[in-house]
Amino acid sequence: MIFAKAPVLGQVKSRLAAGIGALAALRFHRETTAQVLRRLGADRRWRVWLALTPRRAVVAVPWRCTSAPLDQGRGNLGDRMGRIFRKLPPGLAVIVGSDIPELAPRHVAAAFRALGSHDAVFGPAADGGYWLIGLRRRPRIAAGLFAGVRWSSPHALADTRASLPRSASIALLETLEDVDDADAYARWRRRIRTRRRACSDVPAGAA
Repeated sequence: MIFAKAPVLGQVKSRLAAGIGALAALRFHRETTAQVLRRLGADRRWRVWLALTPRRAVVAVPWRCTSAPLDQGRGNLGDRMGRIFRKLPPGLAVIVGSDIPELAPRHVAAAFRALGSHDAVFGPAADGGYWLIGLRRRPRIAAGLFAGVRWSSPHALADTRASLPRSASIALLETLEDVDDADAYARWRRRIRTRRRACSDVPAGAA
């Protein structure tokens, strides 16, 4: 499940927009979400769903996706993720954000592998939040999941882990960075330039 906001100027990536401008933030949001949908949707090991907010975005979906989009509904992020976890068909389920440019199929595959032997899995973000959460949902998700989580804070991951039952086994994936502000955006751009330089330095014909 990919969580995303409708791409509306001035209504997405507000912290990022404060640093790079609303139009550039909108362009980043639109393009990154499209890339994540293409990468993950092309893999047949899982079914990809798109959960949108606000509700009107579900009627006029701004991106191509392989399944009918779902409405996140109202409430804070925990309310909305809990609602979607309960809506999805039975079995293992993973929710990811749409603002992680480096998210790849291997990350989702690692999450599902982890759920083979754990009750929950998280992809930690560099800012103390998380870019992925996965649950076995057997027989159902815990009633208190996401209770008391301080969203958009360095405590989001720790609080969410604390909201799980004490008996729950938890796996952690590698740390990635969700691009939420101008500093994170600049670091991401530097990583792109570094990778491009590294590729250009490979001799022609090298294995």
